[in-house]
Amino acid sequence: MELNERKQKILEAIIRNYMETGEPVGSRTVSKYTDLHLSSATIRNEMSDLEEMGYILQPHTSAGRIPSDKAYRLYVDTMLQRKDQEVEDMKELMVEKADKIDLLLKQVAKLLAQNTNYTSMVTKPKYQHKRIKFIQLNYIGEQQLLVIVVLDNSHVRNKVINLENDMEENVVSQMNFLMNTALTGLDFTEINMAIMQQIKEKAGEYSDLASGILDCVAEVMAEEDESEIYTSGATNILKYPELSDKEKMTDLLSTFEEKQMLAAWANDTPPEEEQEHGIQVYIGEESPVETMKDCSVVTATYKIKEGVYGKIGIVGPKRMDYEKVVGTLENCMQQLDDIFKKK
Repeated sequence: MELNERKQKILEAIIRNYMETGEPVGSRTVSKYTDLHLSSATIRNEMSDLEEMGYILQPHTSAGRIPSDKAYRLYVDTMLQRKDQEVEDMKELMVEKADKIDLLLKQVAKLLAQNTNYTSMVTKPKYQHKRIKFIQLNYIGEQQLLVIVVLDNSHVRNKVINLENDMEENVVSQMNFLMNTALTGLDFTEINMAIMQQIKEKAGEYSDLASGILDCVAEVMAEEDESEIYTSGATNILKYPELSDKEKMTDLLSTFEEKQMLAAWANDTPPEEEQEHGIQVYIGEESPVETMKDCSVVTATYKIKEGVYGKIGIVGPKRMDYEKVVGTLENCMQQLDDIFKKK
């Protein structure tokens, strides 16, 4: 007897419903749970075939059905195959989108430097809220476990855990289920010590492995908080005599080249009013970066969508042409808005 698509959908409905309720599942429940639009009688016939094939069991007379071990194995294998494909599809999409955004922002930095004759800096977009879409664990042999964390911003991160021993397939499935049940849908800020302790307790003898997986999630969180910054026109600073002091100039050029000192500016969450482009002007000591205290810095925030934003800054002497710089930034923001609305 063949396990065709219709039987597979009915079986999946039984498994999912039983996992949620713990109660045997009847044909009427299945008819409401699937998009097959079948009568209860037709579903009963299909369930009878599934029982004959060993995928479902009837715990007692006149009760609904519950999944067998064979059904769980099929469900886990099929689910992991879907997740594998979803991860691969998402990776390809994100590489394509990331490449396009990277090129766009690098071009923005270059054009701003050229148009203003000052120095520009542009951050890659950041996500204010980062929720876990799902976690996938794959044993890849040689005592290594691949941890794939997929976020709702469609970012995909991979980490590898080195194990002391080989891992049984059923243990990987159990840990997959445990991690996704506990963490899927949570924002990073919601993953507290109590949740982590509960996961470790439920993992039992595999609590050390659970700790390792949680460490991977924490590493992903740290990586997501890092900002990449593109700069252009750093040597434009040399054109202004008041900034040509050798020591100050060296420090300023190093800031643009090494970029670590720009991290505080880049990672600073803009206030609500600034998230709608609100252009900010910092003069001298007001500058958010220590090495720019002899400069003026004009910044603006671009927004791709709600909760996804980045920053643009133009650095020049205190006597910069503020009107031109502000006008250039406003024009740039408008063009970026038009571009992102089309995506």
